[in-house]
Amino acid sequence: MIGGVIINYDGLWKILLERKMRKQDLKMKAGLTHELIAKLGRGESVHLDALLKICKVLDCELNDIMEVKFIREEN
Repeated sequence: MIGGVIINYDGLWKILLERKMRKQDLKMKAGLTHELIAKLGRGESVHLDALLKICKVLDCELNDIMEVKFIREEN
């Protein structure tokens, strides 16, 4: 049984650093809201459409910008 999910966007932050882009640059180019950028910063779940916009702007795949880990409950 799944107990929870951990979402990690470290890949996204690494790509932004490598390309000398700021979060604000990504926000403007991908048409994202401040709230969505904040959710990414907190490692929260965001809508798939937003992630696909980010991938399109950065010319990358989902697994390049995020990692999802499932926490299993012990019975």
